[in-house]
Amino acid sequence: VSPLLCIWRVQLYSAGLISSSLVMTRTFEIAVIGATGSVGEALVQLLEEREFPVANLHLVASGESAGRSLSYKGKNLRVRDLETFDFASVRLVFFAAGSKVTQKYAAQAGAAGCAVIDLAAGLPSEQAPRVIPEVNPDVLAGLAAPYLLTSPSAPSIALAAVLAALPEQINIRRVTVTACLSVSSRGREGVSELARQTAELLNGRSFEPQLFDRQMAFNLLAQVDQGDEKGHGVLERQIAAELKELLGLPQLQVAVSCIQAPVFFGDSLSVSLQAESAIDLKQVYAALDAAPALELVELGDYPTAVGDAVGQDVVYVGRVRAGLADPAELNLWIASDNVRKGAALNAVQIAELLIKHYL
Repeated sequence: VSPLLCIWRVQLYSAGLISSSLVMTRTFEIAVIGATGSVGEALVQLLEEREFPVANLHLVASGESAGRSLSYKGKNLRVRDLETFDFASVRLVFFAAGSKVTQKYAAQAGAAGCAVIDLAAGLPSEQAPRVIPEVNPDVLAGLAAPYLLTSPSAPSIALAAVLAALPEQINIRRVTVTACLSVSSRGREGVSELARQTAELLNGRSFEPQLFDRQMAFNLLAQVDQGDEKGHGVLERQIAAELKELLGLPQLQVAVSCIQAPVFFGDSLSVSLQAESAIDLKQVYAALDAAPALELVELGDYPTAVGDAVGQDVVYVGRVRAGLADPAELNLWIASDNVRKGAALNAVQIAELLIKHYL
């Protein structure tokens, strides 16, 4: 920018004719913990794509990944060791390295004055509220620095985005969801394990399952993690709790079944909801079609994770239909990229809200 243009902007600002944001663009020191994982790499990519105001990007990972390099804006950035990282050197931290890492280091980051966005549900919602910018951005207004926030699980983000877009006249009483989750929900290890099993089977060789407790390739597993004494998995309980929190409906009845599907990337959700009264499908179609975070696929067609959602920044919804005999029942199908849309993008959008209004 030329010196004359800078002087002109400052004069206009002094006269109150333009805002301070036009005089000086703020930039922030940003850290990504777990930068070498699939979600961490997606975060780095989206920070570049969305031109996030980064002064310096600090890539951080555990000891075995420290020393590697990742590309950002044409430069190769070296990954630092989490054990020796100084949180006081940054303003905002993304935690994408698992819940145990968040639990160990989030307090340290907060004590250093960093805003924290956790992608691993490592903190209780009372300490780090769940946020989806298209659903409940007002949550941030009731918080104080240093901000501790959670980006919810990928299935919760897709599901809440769709339900929040429904017409206000629909009073939802119960939601039943079957979430068919890709193996990337288990990180790079899940992708590698499915690829290994598939290759062995296609070549007629036997194998011993490693990450999964039985054959994953060409199969469906009826649960994705260890069930409790009542048979409900950790993620199933998490989705139910997150959905109630995100929609502000603590009394909502939620039934969740998570299934591990032999798909590398992209989640698919079969959803049925029960309303208090008959549902107007025309209103539903119009509301879903108008929602900026959604892509509605008209009746007669349907979206798939692999063919539509992977690599995209919207949630796809289709097969929208009433119940067979109950006009107060609504059924639909959701497809979403669990790594990009369901993790990295939502976290970056939370960060954009923070820097625009609160930091």
